[in-house]
Amino acid sequence: MTGLAAAIVLLPFVAAFAGMLLGPRLTKLLGGRGGRGGRGEGGEGGEGAPLPLLRNGPALIACVPMAASLVLAAIVAFQVWRDPGERIRVFTRIPTGGVEILVALQVDGLAAVVGLMVCCVALAVQIYSVTYMAKDPRYSSYAAFISLFTAAMLLVVYAGDLMVLYVGWEVMGVCSYFLIGHHWEDRGNSRAAVKAFLVTRLGDVGFLLGILVLGTGAKTFAIEGVLRAVPAMPHSTVTAAALLLLAGVAGKSAQFPLHTWLPDAMAGPTPISALIHAATMVAAGIYVVARVYGVFVSAPASLTVLGILAVISMLGSALAALAQDDIKRVLAYSTISQLAVMAAGLAVGGKSAAIFHLLTHGAFKALLFLGAGCVIVVSGSNLLRNYGGLRQGMPIAFWSMTIGLAALAGVPPVSGWFSKDSIIEAAQHSATHSGEISAQAAGEHGWFSYAPLQEGQNLTFNTIGSPGSGIAHIPTGVAWLIYIGLLVTVALTAAYAMRLWLMTFFGEPRGSYDTHDAPWLMTGTVAVLAVPSALLGFFGGGAEELRPHFTSAVIGVIFLVVGGGAAFLVWNRDPALDPARALGPARPLFLRAFYVDEVYAAGIVRPVQALARYVVAFDDKGIDAAVVGTARAARRLGGVLRVPQNGNAQGYLTGLIAGVVVIVAGVVIFL
Repeated sequence: MTGLAAAIVLLPFVAAFAGMLLGPRLTKLLGGRGGRGGRGEGGEGGEGAPLPLLRNGPALIACVPMAASLVLAAIVAFQVWRDPGERIRVFTRIPTGGVEILVALQVDGLAAVVGLMVCCVALAVQIYSVTYMAKDPRYSSYAAFISLFTAAMLLVVYAGDLMVLYVGWEVMGVCSYFLIGHHWEDRGNSRAAVKAFLVTRLGDVGFLLGILVLGTGAKTFAIEGVLRAVPAMPHSTVTAAALLLLAGVAGKSAQFPLHTWLPDAMAGPTPISALIHAATMVAAGIYVVARVYGVFVSAPASLTVLGILAVISMLGSALAALAQDDIKRVLAYSTISQLAVMAAGLAVGGKSAAIFHLLTHGAFKALLFLGAGCVIVVSGSNLLRNYGGLRQGMPIAFWSMTIGLAALAGVPPVSGWFSKDSIIEAAQHSATHSGEISAQAAGEHGWFSYAPLQEGQNLTFNTIGSPGSGIAHIPTGVAWLIYIGLLVTVALTAAYAMRLWLMTFFGEPRGSYDTHDAPWLMTGTVAVLAVPSALLGFFGGGAEELRPHFTSAVIGVIFLVVGGGAAFLVWNRDPALDPARALGPARPLFLRAFYVDEVYAAGIVRPVQALARYVVAFDDKGIDAAVVGTARAARRLGGVLRVPQNGNAQGYLTGLIAGVVVIVAGVVIFL
């Protein structure tokens, strides 16, 4: 099975390599890809009539290996479902003079289901992009970077060693830079790419240090070895490592205070937004916390910090989403908020619930972004104020996005309701039991966890951190804060989802464009994604902690109705106006996401720029002046010394004779 996992990772990597080398040549060989086309608003790919898929070389290189990886991932997931447990395979060992690095892959229930989700979304994005990027002259490199991006995320998912995981983690960061800045001619796109790269790198410094602390303390970087060694490690070491890892998690999963890159990343092509938000990059942080969950549970302080950051992120981003006019920025802030919901679930011990929400979120968020791409292509605009009445002209996009928004808001019985209810139930349990995180709440025996095996078989670890202890705690006040924050977030999510739905598909048309469904390859992909967005929640019924719970479900639905109903009532007063007007003077604050970017600009960016200008001035007037002055002095001295060295042989002979005369005279006089 680990051999299949290796193939799942390698296939998109080979596709990326082949796409970089052969994509343009194969395009010419198979008849070209169309001329250089224009781009719509925001640098989006315009609507066009691309060549058939079978004649599109780069598309074949990108889609066929990804489809093969999906089939293999499905086989791996099925085998793990039939025979739960860990499979670990070490391919080679890399000596370092200290703790060796194992090139190893690990397959268990957690890796199997997340890997399957990544492959599904990546294939959908590749197929969708064939039409969406039909007129882009750099499509071959675009498709190749998506393949490399996917391979990196799959390496994170299946890695059995923290250093191998870190390789995939960093490759994703590089790919995000190139994909967000794909249309680099636009200054806004290139700035967004640089911002995403730098902000996530800032968090990755802490992430790497956390890995080094864990590996040094455990004497191994192997994930199962680290988890087995955690109970014997000093508590301060485990806590420090967990907090350092959270820095990387906050950066990759766009959590406060390193969240500001994600909304700006919407400058990239819409399919890239879908890939980043649904299956790669931002999902990696949540996945890593779940993968080494024993480390965090053994350091409850790290879960406390995670919970507080999650509350800030989920509420702040939900309020920001409520005020945005750009459809992609609404969904971007929604992603930050939903990732915070998953982080909150992990903070209160709902590991299985958090991963379940990661899976359902991957389905409906990919649907929403790709559906938004259909709307953008038809309307030529990203702005909600330019939409209206699209449900009649775009029925497939309407019904698909209706399912996606229902899943986002948590409307029963679509997928998001099941997973969000499980997290609310875990938070309610923790709040009403003095911040307790029980073994059952942590999902010790669930689908997404390590299965206990007999001695001599594959090594496993009790996710609570101390075999037999079964219980950890976070402060009761923090547990209640998380619980209340989740409920308020449910109401806010329903409000901004309702606002987006009404402003896009209802009311009078506010644009001058002709409404029709996007090309079939785009709408077909969106329609297919609507199926798991609607039905995926029912697959959690096999686990007790993932089934709906009456109390939490009723409370959640009440907050859902309050938030969605309020948005509908405001809109219904005047459908031609934006319901966000009800925010009044607070809207600019929410629209600018509480001015966090401005605070960073004033407190970090401008001082660094001023320091850089000072350094440049000092370099010019100090260091450079000294170097240049020394060179000039040497040149002048050389000019003086070269006067007698003029190349005149007669002058040399005269000097020689004069010197001999002086020497002889000196000898005669003084001797």
